[in-house]
Amino acid sequence: MPVSPTRDRVNPETVNTAPLRRPEWIKVRAPSGEMVEQLQTLMRSKALHTVCEEAMCPNMGECWGSGTATFLMLGDVCTRTCGFCDIKHGRPQVLDWLEPERVAQAVKSMKLKHAVITSVNRDDRRDGGAPIFAMVIRRIRELLPGCSVEVLIPDFKGSLEALKIVLDARPEILNHNVETVPRLFKQVQPQDHYEWSAAILSGAKKLDPEVLTKSGIMVGLGEELEEVKAVMRDQRSWGVDILTLGQYLQPSKKHLPIARYYTLEEFKELRDYEIGFKWVESAPLVRSSYHAGEQVRALSAVHRRLYGESK
Repeated sequence: MPVSPTRDRVNPETVNTAPLRRPEWIKVRAPSGEMVEQLQTLMRSKALHTVCEEAMCPNMGECWGSGTATFLMLGDVCTRTCGFCDIKHGRPQVLDWLEPERVAQAVKSMKLKHAVITSVNRDDRRDGGAPIFAMVIRRIRELLPGCSVEVLIPDFKGSLEALKIVLDARPEILNHNVETVPRLFKQVQPQDHYEWSAAILSGAKKLDPEVLTKSGIMVGLGEELEEVKAVMRDQRSWGVDILTLGQYLQPSKKHLPIARYYTLEEFKELRDYEIGFKWVESAPLVRSSYHAGEQVRALSAVHRRLYGESK
């Protein structure tokens, strides 16, 4: 029997009914303005989804207000049930092979300099939907030369074969979020494995040493600060170049509760933990694609790659 898409994540009886008081430095601006309306109209007209809306990103107002968005592909129903995420889960529809064309056309219409493409998990497919990522990268190249492309991919269950399909299309940035520390993996993202994330991030550098790799960690789910630093050391050992660290914010009472809010001093301590990353974004409202355009423009190696001065 088909499984209806749902946003339920955790047993409400196990969720803290007395949420922590939100610190004054966490202020989320509601999305509004002419540019936001234009983008909403554009997305709806092309039957597209954005992770900004689906995951209730706290930076949607800022990013959409400046004319940028992160595209969500492979449908809007995820096959996994992560306790922090507000994207629907259940049995997804068949892949839409025309979706890459619509995304690329939207990128062209927006005249983006840097496009961020992500997706739900598609464990119903052996390749995890990797060919769709490759198609959209290549089509953006054709329609808008000079636009750099960042892909935020699932773990593909650690499949290097699926990863190679994406990397063969030569994205500027290969992003995969670890999300939390190994001790909390089964609580936070029960169908995921730390080893799959390690295989994808380390495998990316082995398959294409020039690709810029990126990952992200949420804090405030019950981990210790030293555990976060241990994951950061792991990520550097896998060759990760860019790291984002942000505060977990509970989307609803059905999701995992916030264990605590990190202080601004702790975010600074993580940002200043100098172990060789090329770029670190660490602040309460930082999310994976936050300042993504600035990152790609600032790192000269990406510019050389984009304009064909290498390979």
